[in-house]
Amino acid sequence: FDHILPRTILYKGQVLNQTAAFFLQSVKDIIPTWLIDTPDPNVSVGKRCEPIRIEMVIRGYLTGHAWREYKSGKRQLCGVAMPDNMKENDPFEEPIITPSTKAMEGHDVDISKDEIIEGGYVEPALYEQMEVKAKELFARGQQMAKERGLILVDTKYEFGLCDGKVFLMDEIHTPDSSRYFYLEGYQERQDKGEEQKQLSKEFVREWLIEHDFMGKEGQQVPEMTSEFVEMVTARYIELFEKITNEKFVKNEVDESSIEEIINKILEDRFEIRENK
Repeated sequence: FDHILPRTILYKGQVLNQTAAFFLQSVKDIIPTWLIDTPDPNVSVGKRCEPIRIEMVIRGYLTGHAWREYKSGKRQLCGVAMPDNMKENDPFEEPIITPSTKAMEGHDVDISKDEIIEGGYVEPALYEQMEVKAKELFARGQQMAKERGLILVDTKYEFGLCDGKVFLMDEIHTPDSSRYFYLEGYQERQDKGEEQKQLSKEFVREWLIEHDFMGKEGQQVPEMTSEFVEMVTARYIELFEKITNEKFVKNEVDESSIEEIINKILEDRFEIRENK
C-alpha cells in the first residue's frame, strides 16, 4: 500500500538482492539486464538506465488486485477482458498484461495499452517490444518455478533504455515483485474452493487488510509483533531456498555500520572497473 512498515524484516534485503541476481543471470539470453555484478550478498552493481515509466504487470491467474476488481463486478482490467464465471485463483487461458504507470511518488495507476499509446507514454514499437519481452520473461519464470514445485502466478517487469537499447531493470521474480503458489495440491485446493498456499508478500498485505489498514487517509499501520516479523523473515528465506535450490546463508552485519560497509564495497568495485 505504498507505506513503509514500522518494523525491519531481517534479511529481507539480502533475500531480494540474491533472488533478483539469480533470475537476472538466468534471462540474459532473452534481454540485456542492468546487472553487472553482485560483489556482496547485500550489494549489486549495475548499469544506470533511463526508466520507461510503465510497469508491465503480467498475470497468469485471477488473484490479488485482479480478483478484487473482478469480485467488484468489473470484467475488464487495463482494457483487457476477463471471462465470466471465473473463481479466485483460476488460471487465465493465456497470461494477460495489465500495465500501470510508474509513479515518481504516490500510487501507481492502472492504464490500458491504448491509453499508453494515445497518451504518448511509450512509442508503439517500443511498447510492442516490451509486451513481447514480458511474455518471454514470464514463460521463463514459470518454467523455472515449475521445476521447483511452484507456480509463478503474476509478476511485474520494469524496462529502461541504455545505450539506445531496451534493458530489463529492477528486481525480477522476487517475493516483492511476484506471487507464487505451491504446485502440489493447487488443483485440489482450487476444486474445494480453499485458499492457495503461496509464497509472496501478499500474506503481509492480507494481514494489513485484516487489521483495517489499506494505506487510506486516516488509517494507522497496525503494530507488528516480533513473532509476525520473524514469520515474514522465514517466509522470504523459504522462497529463496525453494526457487533457487540453494541454502540461504545469513549475511551477519552490524546494522549501525551497514552504509559504511556498502560504500566500501562499492568503492572497491568502482576502483576495479577503473583499473580495467
